[in-house]
Amino acid sequence: MSLMLWFSGAVGLLIILGLAVYAGRLLYLLKQQQDEQRQTVERKNARLLESIYTIAMAAEQQQCELSEAAIRLCVLLDHLRPVGVTINFVERYPNLHALYDRVKHLPTHEARKKYKRNEIMRMDLERMRDEESLADAIMPELSMLRGLPAELLHA
Repeated sequence: MSLMLWFSGAVGLLIILGLAVYAGRLLYLLKQQQDEQRQTVERKNARLLESIYTIAMAAEQQQCELSEAAIRLCVLLDHLRPVGVTINFVERYPNLHALYDRVKHLPTHEARKKYKRNEIMRMDLERMRDEESLADAIMPELSMLRGLPAELLHA
């Protein structure tokens, strides 16, 4: 009977040890997967941030129209995932988003070519009025965007 008890204890101990090793392996794989995901997010954020800086600078230097910059920047900001904090970019850059909301419905590229010339001119005038009305308020926001700290995007 005593031998049977020792044998059962040894088998139980081996089972517990095997499960502990398996759990440790799963924890290791989970940590590895989380590290890879974090690095992927950081790389994506770095690319997005570089594009944001470039577009903001181009708009500040009037190398691109404000409406184009607003469309591109708002989409990039929507994809940006700061690490460890929540940033409401709509509240932080309200004028940029206001311009985006005013021009996002306007057709671009091939869709624009489907309209008559007078309709395109009307849309351009509407876009230019929107840009002009918000230009003074957007410029400081572009400077703020260029100062968006990169450390917000790293763990």
